[in-house]
Amino acid sequence: MSQNPFEKIFNYQIMTRLEETDSIAITAQERGWLKMMLVHPEAANAFTPETLMRLEQILHMEHSGAEMKEIILEKAKGQERSVYHPHLRTLRRMIMQDQGFRLSYRTKLGETRSNQSGFPFKLEYSMIKREWMLIWYSKSRRGLMYTKLDHILYIQGTSLPSFRIDRIKERLQNLMENREKQALIEIHRRYNGELSRILYAFSCFDKTVHYDEDSNTYRIKVSYLKDECDFLLSRIRFLGLRVKVVEGNTLQARMQETAAMALARYAQDERQDDMNRSL
Repeated sequence: MSQNPFEKIFNYQIMTRLEETDSIAITAQERGWLKMMLVHPEAANAFTPETLMRLEQILHMEHSGAEMKEIILEKAKGQERSVYHPHLRTLRRMIMQDQGFRLSYRTKLGETRSNQSGFPFKLEYSMIKREWMLIWYSKSRRGLMYTKLDHILYIQGTSLPSFRIDRIKERLQNLMENREKQALIEIHRRYNGELSRILYAFSCFDKTVHYDEDSNTYRIKVSYLKDECDFLLSRIRFLGLRVKVVEGNTLQARMQETAAMALARYAQDERQDDMNRSL
């Protein structure tokens, strides 16, 4: 299956290691992947010309599969969607430089909101929808806003005094802490061999894994936001008997509720079958 090499940038593990150490040692295979990425059409949007030239100079001796692409014919290839949005670089710099902004955007109902003042907080990429989302603080609403980058019509950076930036960041931290919840998910010992697959199902959540040697049991502590509850539940249901929620009252209640509803539906079908047979 064809894969855009730029998607690897958003791999949670890589992003975490970069945040922790500022730099990482990469293997020969990863250098080969990087060289292949530099010849991809998305590279011109992802890097400044200076950065792109510098990387090409560093990797000019590195062998990659890029040359092979010229002699391999891909049949039945799906249409490749761009994963690098034009607003991405602008917003990333605003976040790094603590800039505010004024923007105009389109809501999901098609309405236009013009000249809104705000402060960018975070950029998130959905591997499922393959789209970018901006999380930002709205001055007029005094709350968090989630806007797809595709819906942004206009954006311009603004300068804010340092005391104002500190106040907004403190407000953002409180808002995020109020929205954040945690759950503890236990892996059934019979499925320990599927640990990688199970962790992949939770790859888009912040999580830590603990292993209890005495009981040979893995437990995953997952952090999620309130509005991500249904998505996390879908991941848990997808894994079936492999996992169990051992801490997290909301998730446990929802699992019991949906299981009871499903059982009730089958019980109704059985009663209807009995009635049909008795006629």
